[in-house]
Amino acid sequence: MKQLIHFGYQQAMSCLFPAIIFLTLAISQMIELPLARYDFILIICLAAQILLVIFNIETMDEVKVIFVFHLIGLALELYKVHMGSWAYPEEAVTKVFGVPLYSGFMYASVASYMCQAWRRLDLRLTNWPSSWLVFLLSGAIYFNFYTHHFIYDFRWLAGGLVLVVFFKTIVHFTVNQRSYAMPLSLSFILIGFFIWVAENIATFFGAWQYPNQGQQWEVVHIGKISSWLLLVIVSFLIVAMLKHVKAGYVDKSGRQGMEGRKFN
Repeated sequence: MKQLIHFGYQQAMSCLFPAIIFLTLAISQMIELPLARYDFILIICLAAQILLVIFNIETMDEVKVIFVFHLIGLALELYKVHMGSWAYPEEAVTKVFGVPLYSGFMYASVASYMCQAWRRLDLRLTNWPSSWLVFLLSGAIYFNFYTHHFIYDFRWLAGGLVLVVFFKTIVHFTVNQRSYAMPLSLSFILIGFFIWVAENIATFFGAWQYPNQGQQWEVVHIGKISSWLLLVIVSFLIVAMLKHVKAGYVDKSGRQGMEGRKFN
């Protein structure tokens, strides 16, 4: 029980940035604001990011990773809103082509959680596959979010490839100086599920709106777990590759030296 409490505390601290976003969504829906709601959320997200750095809760290296995810997420948002996958119905000054700029922070918050959890739980990966294979798989999963509107949706094929490629990969983490391990694929599924739960909370507070939620709020279709699962995989792989590049453990074959090494 002591280990579980300690693990829960570290997870809660890792979720600090997402928690701030959820709290802002809830408060901004319940009170009258002197400015547009989406603009207010953006200001709070920027202020939160600055304060997290000032109080050394996040490092500058982590902020760089978060910024990359902000751009990746914003690009996806612009495309998905244009294709009618979901919408941001409220008015705001900081909306570009129908997408409020704060939306990128929702993707950035996933990266924030991963970076924080990696550092706080001292993550280590063993049996990591070749770098080129990870890069190709990440690119294929990400671009499928764009291409499935025009050609076959390869998400299930991509999910199957993930299970094959990372079948032997194990993530090791430390809780209160005691080490634990689990298959990396299982961690993807767990994180994807909890993000789907978070998505339900976010849409309930009006962060964005799916077509079937126009009249009243409904639970997000459970099939969306597969989308979040793939997004989690891409996010984790990008964070992992950036960690490896920083660590500099690359041998002549291009295989990143993961075995038993720590990336903080």
